[in-house]
Amino acid sequence: MISRRHFIRQSFAATAGMSLIDPLHLAGAQGHESPISFDMHAHPGAFFYKGHPNYPGDTAFVKTMHAMTEGKLTGAFISLVADAPLLEVTPTGIKSKGHYTSGAAHREYRRQYTVIRELLRSAHAMVATKASDLVRARHDRKVAAFLACEGSEFLEGKPDELDHLYADGVRSVQLVHYAPNVLGDLQTSQAQHHGLSTVGKEVVKKMNKLGMVIDVAHASEETVKAVADLTTAPVILSHSILKMNDDRPLSVRAISPSHAKLVAGTGGVIGAWPSGFNASFDEFVDNTKRLIDAAGIDHVGLGTDMDGNFKPVFSSYAQLPDWSNALHAKGLGWQDVAKVLGGNMQRVLIKVLGH
Repeated sequence: MISRRHFIRQSFAATAGMSLIDPLHLAGAQGHESPISFDMHAHPGAFFYKGHPNYPGDTAFVKTMHAMTEGKLTGAFISLVADAPLLEVTPTGIKSKGHYTSGAAHREYRRQYTVIRELLRSAHAMVATKASDLVRARHDRKVAAFLACEGSEFLEGKPDELDHLYADGVRSVQLVHYAPNVLGDLQTSQAQHHGLSTVGKEVVKKMNKLGMVIDVAHASEETVKAVADLTTAPVILSHSILKMNDDRPLSVRAISPSHAKLVAGTGGVIGAWPSGFNASFDEFVDNTKRLIDAAGIDHVGLGTDMDGNFKPVFSSYAQLPDWSNALHAKGLGWQDVAKVLGGNMQRVLIKVLGH
């Protein structure tokens, strides 16, 4: 029997008209515009910490947003962190230290949402809600900031709360993060639901109905399979990398080829993640190629986890041209480089958010 994810999988036309030069510098060459580039997961300036002692100050946000412009990034999912107050960094990794009391998650959402909207007003960016905003942002030489939530605690277990997030302009929700929640199982905790819970299934259906991008980063493979079997739209896995040896940092967050294929089977995209899992920038390029080999050229993008990553080997958007050039040097044609830079995510945004 053909599963739903195979039934809905579709092919879309790739970005056309690319000439054989660095695609990030096509603007002045033969009349072509530079291709769409997109970061599937970013926390510029660790804005979600504002008001806390470890917040680096607004200048860090300004610096990262300026680097987006200088690196010719077209757009990004700018992600609130739903379980931020529940987490602590330990010598063995990030751990959950408790649960929200009633109403506290909603208050945290309003706080972070207010912070990012105020910061974006002073940045060379536009709050984006539909796929065409990418083209408009590129034309206006601004960054298209699509709002996202990492983790679903803000919903407080109520799928209808998605209506409020959508009205606020949030266009993607990552179902799970580091704090175990009521929607599904994580890569980093013991299984509680054996995939998606009943509430998790209702959230997937509701996000499909609203036109929100489902992000399965941090979810266990069993959870991702349940989402892939249920969804009627492409999903993303915003930041991960293909497994290697288990003694690497963050190896628990890496994914298997079968895990990657589940996302690809929905028509979705996996963001190559330049965390300290990678020994160097060059190895990150190689690992991006490995991910492409596993998932397919139409199903890989970039998920930097900017300003929220562990020992990143891609720590500034000034490295975006270096990454595209390195992928080309490793054998990708410029049309395929353009897909990975942002063409694949543009396709998903058109499918899920609409024009």
